[in-house]
Amino acid sequence: MAETINMPKLGFDMAEGLLVRWVKQVGETINKGDVLAEIETDKATVEVESSASGVVLQHIAEQGAMVPVNAPIAIVGAAGEKVDVASPVAESGKQKADEKPAAQTPPTVAATTQAVSPADNGPIKASPLAKKIARDNNVNLSAIQGTGPGGRVVRKDVESALAGGATFDLRPSTPSTPITNYQLPISTEDKTIPTTKLRQAIGRRLVESKQTIPHFYVTHEYKMEAVMDMRKQINAYLGDNEKVSVNDFIIKATALTLRQFPNLNAALKGNEIIQFGHVNVGVAVTVPGGLMTVVVKDADAKSLRQISGEIKAMAGRAREGKVKPEDVDGSTFSTSNLGMYDVEDFIAIVNPPEAAILAISSAREVPVVENGGLKAGWRMKATISVDHRVSDGAEAAQFMQALAGFLENPVRMLV
Repeated sequence: MAETINMPKLGFDMAEGLLVRWVKQVGETINKGDVLAEIETDKATVEVESSASGVVLQHIAEQGAMVPVNAPIAIVGAAGEKVDVASPVAESGKQKADEKPAAQTPPTVAATTQAVSPADNGPIKASPLAKKIARDNNVNLSAIQGTGPGGRVVRKDVESALAGGATFDLRPSTPSTPITNYQLPISTEDKTIPTTKLRQAIGRRLVESKQTIPHFYVTHEYKMEAVMDMRKQINAYLGDNEKVSVNDFIIKATALTLRQFPNLNAALKGNEIIQFGHVNVGVAVTVPGGLMTVVVKDADAKSLRQISGEIKAMAGRAREGKVKPEDVDGSTFSTSNLGMYDVEDFIAIVNPPEAAILAISSAREVPVVENGGLKAGWRMKATISVDHRVSDGAEAAQFMQALAGFLENPVRMLV
């Protein structure tokens, strides 16, 4: 029996997605879990997997169309099965019915062996995936005519340009005489840079959070000697690509602590508090143009190696613009770690509709006083931001104390 594949919902605030490219064409065989299409949201380019096995019988939505969440995009079924579902989405930039489509030609590209100057008519509109492919192959996007909505450069445009054999060299031309006393050029001209879709989405959500959520904050300082020592011991047995980080310990400890404080692993819905049965910890990662939260599902039940491997894989896909829907959906509590930037302390904004977020600073070797004596010790500050409509200061402070029980005695995470 034929099965309809719908536009997935990635995050509570997603309303629609741009169907960038069909990976599987009509008539092709597809297995459950295979990538069917690529869509672009405010956050990233995402690969949509098929929820059924069979043959792609129909594309309901067109490439380049904005499709509402949960609207049908394709039908998968048995070979020869008859289906005919009209597309509810008008193709963006679709030609008029009385116009004859022109013969398709690959995007025009200015081939050159000299440095290519950026276009003078403003920023280049391109999908995150197109930007990555262009960056990896030294392609100047300003030299490509986009075929996406509004002239947007999409993946197929860059691939067509590369297939056409055009050469690109973005290195500056070699001067005929040596440069002495070189100084960086300084521009006094103002620049107007339009915000990306990701930055706009971040702005909308955080403005909503700060305007509608009564935040309060609790900071605690943790002794990190035991974690640093255990991490060193564990990594001595692991390969370079498997080594665990301090953040992996923190995610595991946070998840175990949330099991003791279900009111912080929660969301506010109307006049009700939903306490989640799963502990899915969101981890903020840096991507081009902003931040994205990837989600470690059931983090309380996973080993440090599992948590480490999943975060590395999801963060890699996020930075490449190839996240999967399950990578970014379903978080019940979020964390933000700026420890790698030598940050002493900071606070984070609650990620709605969650009840709280943990801001993690650097683990630093600092002078400490113990038993009346001065010595060097590893310390780390963390601050929890909480929705005061869901919880109070006492509960947040108790959570931070309980978190110390795991971070300062990390063997508890292993038993």
